[in-house]
Amino acid sequence: MAKSASAPANPAPAADFEHSLDELEQLVARMEGGDLSLDESLASFERGIGLYRHCQQALENAELRVRLLLDPDAPDTAEPFEPDL
Repeated sequence: MAKSASAPANPAPAADFEHSLDELEQLVARMEGGDLSLDESLASFERGIGLYRHCQQALENAELRVRLLLDPDAPDTAEPFEPDL
């Protein structure tokens, strides 16, 4: 049973990030609408900060994984990918 629970672990972080980002965007839209009470605004702001921190951590983890893939022996010296604009 433990084996089946760990099998979908790979896609979960990306899906979790996408879900958190989507929820954060919805919160921002509702707050920008100006129809929330002060208590609702504060609760939404608090939830938004938590979502933001979660997304930021997920991005930092993804960057670390990329650095490890680019240079597994010295991830701190790996050069980040710079797209041509």
